[in-house]
Amino acid sequence: MAGQDFRTCPTTGLKVHLPAENLIKANAVAAVLLLLIGGIAAAGVALTRWPAIHLLPADWFYRILTLHGLAMLIAWIIFFEIAALYMGASVLLNSRLAAPKVGWLAFLLMVVGVLLIAVMVLWGQADVMFTSYPPLKANPLYYLGVILFAVGALIGCLLFFATLYKARKEGTYPHGSFPLVTFGLACAAMIAISTLIHGAAIYIPAFLWSLGFMGMDPAAYRLVWWALGHSSQQINVAAMISVWYLMGTLTVGMKPINQKLCRTAFVLYVLFINVASEHHLLVDPAISNAHKIWNTGYVMHLAVLASMIHALAVPAGIEVALRKKGYTSGLFEWLKKAPWSNPGFSATALSIFIFGFMGGITGVTFGSEQVNITAHNTWRITGHFHSTVVGGTTLAFMGATYYILPLIFRREVLGMGWAKLQPWFYGIGMILMAGGMMLAGAYGIPRRHWDIVNFGGSPFAFTWDPTVYMWLSVFGIGALLAVVGGAIYILVTVGTVFFGRKLE
Repeated sequence: MAGQDFRTCPTTGLKVHLPAENLIKANAVAAVLLLLIGGIAAAGVALTRWPAIHLLPADWFYRILTLHGLAMLIAWIIFFEIAALYMGASVLLNSRLAAPKVGWLAFLLMVVGVLLIAVMVLWGQADVMFTSYPPLKANPLYYLGVILFAVGALIGCLLFFATLYKARKEGTYPHGSFPLVTFGLACAAMIAISTLIHGAAIYIPAFLWSLGFMGMDPAAYRLVWWALGHSSQQINVAAMISVWYLMGTLTVGMKPINQKLCRTAFVLYVLFINVASEHHLLVDPAISNAHKIWNTGYVMHLAVLASMIHALAVPAGIEVALRKKGYTSGLFEWLKKAPWSNPGFSATALSIFIFGFMGGITGVTFGSEQVNITAHNTWRITGHFHSTVVGGTTLAFMGATYYILPLIFRREVLGMGWAKLQPWFYGIGMILMAGGMMLAGAYGIPRRHWDIVNFGGSPFAFTWDPTVYMWLSVFGIGALLAVVGGAIYILVTVGTVFFGRKLE
């Protein structure tokens, strides 16, 4: 023990504040439960969009699609990110969490919010999909649930910054600048605060509108909502890259090749990444063409520059670390001898590959004005954000879990053989799934339609190019592989928490 409220991790030497540890556990467990719910919904959505099966009727398809989007894109990832924020501010800095009771209040608000959302969706009172555009209207409790969740997450972000202040004031981290991982998480929290404020700013009026107290301008709703809907994924980008640096250090002893450059890249995210939200509104008449062109043609690429810096820094840091271990024969011995049997490393490597080559490149092209106008309402966009959020962020968080389990839960990972296979099932599945989506979308497959063969009995006949059905099969096979990978992750994680050998 390192004091009444602390323990010392025997592996890392870090002092863990026990109240912070309990909050990290609670948020991580909630995240995994939401991943389970979202994964079950994902299986239903995928098996319906795959014409060979076409599982669900129209009403349940849109209901489950709503649940899937909120559970995965918002709830699972933000719960995990709040756990990461507490870990980055408290554990990595050997500091006390500033106000644990406030952390529990934030957690309670988020849990109540998620329960309200889930009940309303499954009850059929919120078939409005992820975007919930007016004039589609849900039960007021649905909007209240989103507001409570956003306020809880906002409190968690503010608690993170309060803990940073406490660590600096009390001198618990006497090494000058905060670690790069904590710095990156701070940038993610800054983006989160802006994002969550926008969410509250639009969902509070939507809540009042659903009660009949005021009107709602659909154009104003769309503009403000996308500062939540798209910007929430920019929180994920900053948090994901912070995890890349953390996992590079934990798995191979990586050190960033240039700390100042990496920190500058994170600052570019804070300043410019959220403007990309407007590519969802390129055909919206409420915004001027000059504004759209500036947003999608110039400002967005300052955030792209940040991603390019990280795309060089992380793999280069891993290569340097492995070459220092003696893997210097030829250009790629370091890559061949990398610890691929370590699920933390393989998940991180696959995350970097999928996000960089599939999500990042398609994000730049699909976000530009000329391509976006033809691509935006097709499956190409869905394939893009499954590459970024699912293939990138989710896979990175899965890899980090294999280190959080022994550090925070003090349990030896149960079923390590399955854990080693899990990132490959999930990663390869996501490559096939997202690739199938984007290639089918290139033929015009729509983003959300329940029946892409007969269009729900429409009198207007349409015949797809036969190649489309091949890509739809690739999507379906990839979705099944990803579901298997997700199931293995949940089984290993839950099994470890309850049955893993306890570490002293």
